[in-house]
Amino acid sequence: MSSLLRLATAGSVDDGKSTLVGRLLYDTKSVLADQLDAVTRASVDKGLSTPDLSLLVDGLRSEREQGITIDVAYRYFATPKRSFVLADTPGHVQYTRNTVTGASTAQLAVLLVDARNGVVEQTRRHAAVLALLGVPQLVLAVNKIDLVGYDENTFGVIAKEFTAHAESLGYDSASVVSIPVSALVGDNVATRSEQTPWYDGPSLLEHLETVPVAPDPHDSALRFPVQYVIRPRTAEYPDYRGYAGQIAAGTVRPGDEIVVQPQGIRSRVERIDTADGPLEEAGAGTSVTLLLADDIDISRGDLIAAADASPEVTDEITGTLCWLSSKPLKTGARVLIKHGARTVQGLATELHARFDEQKLSSVDSPESLELNDIGSVSLRLAEPLPVDDYGVSPRTGAFLVIDPKDGDTLAAGLVGERFS
Repeated sequence: MSSLLRLATAGSVDDGKSTLVGRLLYDTKSVLADQLDAVTRASVDKGLSTPDLSLLVDGLRSEREQGITIDVAYRYFATPKRSFVLADTPGHVQYTRNTVTGASTAQLAVLLVDARNGVVEQTRRHAAVLALLGVPQLVLAVNKIDLVGYDENTFGVIAKEFTAHAESLGYDSASVVSIPVSALVGDNVATRSEQTPWYDGPSLLEHLETVPVAPDPHDSALRFPVQYVIRPRTAEYPDYRGYAGQIAAGTVRPGDEIVVQPQGIRSRVERIDTADGPLEEAGAGTSVTLLLADDIDISRGDLIAAADASPEVTDEITGTLCWLSSKPLKTGARVLIKHGARTVQGLATELHARFDEQKLSSVDSPESLELNDIGSVSLRLAEPLPVDDYGVSPRTGAFLVIDPKDGDTLAAGLVGERFS
């Protein structure tokens, strides 16, 4: 079992996400004493008899009111069984793009619904985004179960509807878990509640501690985006030429045959350097400097890949976009495509389809993609890029679409058609 779980929270407005995150931090003793004192004082001032745990994350809300576009906050907490990195995202419809940011590296997502309202439009939208990003595990937290009298039937109806929706998006039933919770009073959050004797599953925290999570892929083909070329040119290192970056996928060892893309030049790894000395092996997520056997003209933005499993080098991408801007995308739009550390000019040549996350159907040949739309688009690139299908290698199958006029991010893109 992995000792670290990366998770994201999502949910509609007022479903209690802030309170749930605060409850997790409080129950795992991840709150500093002065923070808790401040929350207690603020709660008393509001006339409350118990601490309002949502205030532990209310600082984010004030940031949103200042107009920050992407403001995902990462919370860190731990139990004796596992450490957690939680991406906390807002619930407003206009901030659906934040869910994309927060869930992009998540191994599990906790999706909240209000037991009084059940599955709503934003629930289905968030589930579609999570499926699009390939988040492997979902937890439906049916919150405010105390406000419906801990009714078993209410929970069962909501859980059944959501599971059916998730399965329609490609999830299997084993990867979707529903839990009745009350974030306000703590029912089934850290410990199982006596108020729900009809529920025989784990508490939310118990599930997070024990859910099996696949480790980062080390057995896939090597992908190493070059971030920086190191040339000291000093008396001590007159001929040193190293290529620094973080391994996006796979494993590298001295002696491995590699190919540098998009040039297509082959060589061999001679040494793996780190700040702590050379390594005999390095895997995904490790920051290293690679030295090659041959002097090759390599620049920031190039990709070093396994010679026998190189990505496709292409100047045409068919990708799935989650449109994040109030400016609509139309055929013929000129954009910038940022893939890894390389940015190239691009042109939207065709809008194939727009996915309707509510009806789970596609609208062919839409005139445009609007804010929060998910669609399939063809892009022509001014320069070829080495890309993988997102389902094969998320790090090298993802890209950003940027407005060339002001540098704003317009869309998160995934190579390949994620919905057909």
